[in-house]
Amino acid sequence: MNHLHPFLTIKETKDKGRGVFALNDIEADTLLEVSPVIVLNEKDTALIHQTVLHDYYFIWGDDQVQSAVALGYISIYNHSPEANCYHTCNFKENTISIYTKEAISANDELRINYNMGGEQKLWFPIKA
Repeated sequence: MNHLHPFLTIKETKDKGRGVFALNDIEADTLLEVSPVIVLNEKDTALIHQTVLHDYYFIWGDDQVQSAVALGYISIYNHSPEANCYHTCNFKENTISIYTKEAISANDELRINYNMGGEQKLWFPIKA
């Protein structure tokens, strides 16, 4: 399955590079995107840290030793501990889905928590 909500766009942010934004109001609990991923084995996952993709990959698989590079807009959603969206990983289908946690207003940036709601330390400083 491949799905991309028609009311999304990519724009420059003030301090985080690019981000995903709403073109129109979007209701809570809306499926925004289902995107395929390219799965990297354990060996390739070790190499990704030496590339620009280091900041864009997802830990992957039940054993968490693989990684995945997401297609679509997935890797452009910026992080926020107060995210207004969330993501789910489907290891069987090799997809990542994004859903709204709350109602989103037109022109708002859509953000996910890279730690899937957890409190682990991030690999980069958080910009306000």
